[in-house]
Amino acid sequence: MRRPPTPAPTLTALPPDSLAWAFLRAAEVLVQVMAGRNLDNALANTWQTHADTLTPAQRGAVQDLAYGVLRQYGRGDFLLNRLLREPLDDAGDKPMLRALLLAAFYRLEMRPDDAHTTVDQAVGAVARLGRGQFKALANAVLRNRLRQSDALLAAAREGELARWQHPRWWVEKLRATYPGHWQAILECGNTHPPMTLRVNRLRGSRADYLAALAEAGLPARESGHGENDVALQLERPAGVDKLPGFFEGRVSVQDKGAQQAAQLLDVQAGQRVLDACAAPGGKTTHILELAAVDLLALDAEPARAARIEDNLSRLGLTARVKAADCRKLDDWWDGRPFDRILVDAPCSASGVVRRHPDIKWLRREKDISGFARLQREILDALWRVLAPGGKMLYCTCSLFPLENSAQIDAFLHRHANARCLPLALTRDTLPGAVGSPPFLQLIPQAEHDGFFHALLQKAP
Repeated sequence: MRRPPTPAPTLTALPPDSLAWAFLRAAEVLVQVMAGRNLDNALANTWQTHADTLTPAQRGAVQDLAYGVLRQYGRGDFLLNRLLREPLDDAGDKPMLRALLLAAFYRLEMRPDDAHTTVDQAVGAVARLGRGQFKALANAVLRNRLRQSDALLAAAREGELARWQHPRWWVEKLRATYPGHWQAILECGNTHPPMTLRVNRLRGSRADYLAALAEAGLPARESGHGENDVALQLERPAGVDKLPGFFEGRVSVQDKGAQQAAQLLDVQAGQRVLDACAAPGGKTTHILELAAVDLLALDAEPARAARIEDNLSRLGLTARVKAADCRKLDDWWDGRPFDRILVDAPCSASGVVRRHPDIKWLRREKDISGFARLQREILDALWRVLAPGGKMLYCTCSLFPLENSAQIDAFLHRHANARCLPLALTRDTLPGAVGSPPFLQLIPQAEHDGFFHALLQKAP
């Protein structure tokens, strides 16, 4: 006679404000990322799924766990494999189990003073998986993680993947390109990024806004001292709802390195300007804060183009916005040339991995050449719509030469009517500037992420 299946254990619902609940939600996000989904989309999906139960505090807890695991995935994966008797495959709830254990490892490292709570809550979360069959395994793994901590971490320091927290091919590319800086770049990529603001000088001075931050209990300092510098770096990150006048357009959140683009484009009042890959609109709005220009902002995806509109509205600025592929001129160009073109090209985003830690695990080495082909197509198409004597600023948030200096060298070889202009910013004015002029390659620093800039001019 066939025996009836063993009934699943009766479990009370996890309180939505519990650490166990946050562990489960973070694991859901991580499983999506491990399956190839980018982190932003995975988080958005989880926010939507659990909209009725998520509080701001829980959202913050889930996000912190997901980001932390991905920043330290190399070490976490190494430690977990050392502690498992046999690897976990992708069957059933095992991907969730793996993600939950990695989230618990991260919290054990960040909160060693609260290890008992972490283990208890993580095991409670695991009990929700696979009819409770993984509970004993999770308990054993986590307790061994604590007991063997010194030996495990010492072993991790000997392994390149666990030590540097980046894929091996990524490490090798940086080692070859930046022999004097590669270690610092990798270490910076595993840290929390700074929160930098861009003051809208149409709504007040940087000094005035610095005083407003102080009054609101948000310590900050000036970042850069150039004529057009409007950057402020917060001592501690804060929600935009805490920033004085944010929703009235007094300030935007934008990395210091990203703020260089609008300044380097050298826009003048009355010019016709194109921002060709504009979403979410940070550089678009910065250009308009610098000069009264006739600006067209493009983005290939309608949803992303809508974000440009939102930012323009918040800041009280005006531009034309179109959802269009900038390479397909017949879809958007009216035949009139532009005096200035900003090409913030799609790229590997290798310079901003501390903000997007999923990137280093989702990218493949072959992706770099794919981005380079797309960048070439964009540059060649947009060169046709630049006026004689006009300037085009090419920029990426990449650290890889194939997308940066090699891309521009090849462009100059193809276009005899193009020259690369020297840039005003130097190592003396902006820390983290490396390489040879006329290019500006910024490597990640405490003050900014990694960016590349090259200013091209068409012969009159």
